[in-house]
Amino acid sequence: MRTNELMLYKNMEYGDILQDMTFLMENYDNEYYNEDDLRSLLFECVNELLELSVSYGFEGNLWHTYLTFLLASDENAYSTSCEIVGEVEGSINQIVLHDFEVMKELFDYDFRPMEEVLCAGSFSVLQNFQNVNAGSKMFNKRIRDRICMLSQSLGEAESVREFKDCLTRFYQEFGVGKLGLHKAFRVEHPEGEGAQIVPITNIAHVHLDDLVGYEIAKKKLIDNTEAFVEGRKANNCLLYGDAGTGKSSSIKAILNMYYGQGLRMIEVYKHQFRDLNDVIAQIKNRNYKFIIYMDDLSFEEFEIEYKYLKAVIEGGLEKKPDNVLIYATSNRRHLIRETFKDKADRDEELHTNDTVQEKLSLVARFGVTIYFGSPDKKEFQHIVTTLAKANGIDMPEETLLLEANKWELNHGGLSGRTAQQFIDYLLGTRL
Repeated sequence: MRTNELMLYKNMEYGDILQDMTFLMENYDNEYYNEDDLRSLLFECVNELLELSVSYGFEGNLWHTYLTFLLASDENAYSTSCEIVGEVEGSINQIVLHDFEVMKELFDYDFRPMEEVLCAGSFSVLQNFQNVNAGSKMFNKRIRDRICMLSQSLGEAESVREFKDCLTRFYQEFGVGKLGLHKAFRVEHPEGEGAQIVPITNIAHVHLDDLVGYEIAKKKLIDNTEAFVEGRKANNCLLYGDAGTGKSSSIKAILNMYYGQGLRMIEVYKHQFRDLNDVIAQIKNRNYKFIIYMDDLSFEEFEIEYKYLKAVIEGGLEKKPDNVLIYATSNRRHLIRETFKDKADRDEELHTNDTVQEKLSLVARFGVTIYFGSPDKKEFQHIVTTLAKANGIDMPEETLLLEANKWELNHGGLSGRTAQQFIDYLLGTRL
């Protein structure tokens, strides 16, 4: 095997299995190596293939799906270019054809002689594997399906050129690497290292139709996001209002709604605002639209992190990229907590207006503000009856609303969250 000749696909994540398998392909019948050691290495590779495949839900030929996973995940000069423009021109095509020739040899490799020499007949199970978690929610089914379908197409490719065309179409349609395969991310900052964007693999499948009411608010959010993903001018967005009214759920639903059009979301916490410039630098040249999501955003009077946010949104020397917007939720309209003490201080301060403007200027950087207010009694009851019907709860409406009224009195008052918690309670006690 010529994996040492790979040029673009050289340092692939999860490539350790490939290195060990390549060694076995070259040396399984080499008398200078101990047969038991070679057999042990083979089963270590089998174990790692199984662990990776079960975690992602891969099925079929696990050797093929593993190689496909490597190709779909590797961000290099060719794959990232294809993500943006599809088929590319220039000498890079000759280089990538060479790499794909090596990869196709790996796809076409016949394991039967190795199985026979190392007495490892069970390896053939990996060539037609059915995942034990096929009905589980442990993995992202969408990613699993894409990798398995691409794996089958690459395995059936009759030439290196067909292999290349198939993979190029995949890069253009779905993207490459973690940003192509996943829809949501968080920021981690390992000690001694820079900010890293890490996929979130378990995303709530919320849809805007699940949020009862708030039609005007939802339309404003949809209109702004739709303009953004279609490449038109759009604004940073602040969703504010009472607790439990669906602000966070609406943003999650927007991600699910527009993911297929290239929308991605990165969740950033207040203590990570210093990393915002590093995060934006990693995504500004990618062929996706990114929403940087800040949940429950508010600042105490002694906190100054909002100044980092202000500079990133608007005011720094470097222009915020066109493929990045900031969406935030907050229970506070003005984000920064103010007290009666602030008023007393202003009375003593010479430049009172400057102080006020300093604190209000952050909100002004959100071009769209959307209010989510608590429902009144009638609206709350409508939410309860709608959710009950959607969840198949068969209960006389009078009894349902009576119990809902009792529940909200002891569980946070009138809100969509309270209504959902009540329905969850009924589902848990009646099933």
